[in-house]
Amino acid sequence: MRHETRRLILLLLPAGIVFAAFFLLPMARLFFIGGSGKTGWAAYAAILTDDLYLGSLVSTFAVAAATTAATLIISGISGVFLQRHKFPGNALLVSMLTFPLAFPGVVIGFMVIMLAGRQGLIGQVTQALTGEKLVFAYTLSGLFMGYVYFSIPRTILTVMAAAEKLDPKLEEAARSLGASPWRVLMDVIIPGLKPAFISAGAICFATAVGAFGTAFTLAARINVLPMVIYTEFTLSANIAMAAALSFVLGIVTWLVLALARTAAGSSVAAAG
Repeated sequence: MRHETRRLILLLLPAGIVFAAFFLLPMARLFFIGGSGKTGWAAYAAILTDDLYLGSLVSTFAVAAATTAATLIISGISGVFLQRHKFPGNALLVSMLTFPLAFPGVVIGFMVIMLAGRQGLIGQVTQALTGEKLVFAYTLSGLFMGYVYFSIPRTILTVMAAAEKLDPKLEEAARSLGASPWRVLMDVIIPGLKPAFISAGAICFATAVGAFGTAFTLAARINVLPMVIYTEFTLSANIAMAAALSFVLGIVTWLVLALARTAAGSSVAAAG
């Protein structure tokens, strides 16, 4: 028994060291730095009372939630279709959909500008059709477009892997009992994909909350938390406030991932 306990400790030791070095100690350091400024621990209260910080917090979570919802819908439909319908060029299409994984956020931001910026394709088309140029690359809408673009590859691969494990017999049984396609979708397919949706959605949300490169490239009129942290740290030299905002961002992201992990595990247990 003692040997087994020692073996378990040795196996968990690397994970414990990584957790302490890259999460526990940095987060603790951020927490205390956040309370060491001129306003003291009131810096954390200012996040919920100051219009700039609260607005950036709301905007960040709103864009992340919208990105997650749009990504899950697009990836869910596309992933199931691509997994179940093999046609010439299927592998090529999947590789193209996952190609954005190779791009950093700055490149994706530049692509959004080329599409919806002042000299972008959308602006040229709308100007030719209506006489007015549609430009939204430098707003939250442009940021949303960029986030969806780099979130789809991760999510669609997860959905395709989950769709491959769905039992076709369950769908056949539902149809034989008179279930409509809609009921088959709602009662069989979506519950089977629910753990994948929860896991992929959590990662998508966490990535969108903390993404910096795309926001930095489109930063003209965008007020999201990573940009506010960057401004407080570099331009305002308000290290305490930057640390407080970073701590809140990290804790919220960790909570979302932890809750998603718990929910995904419960879904798997219920399905089993």
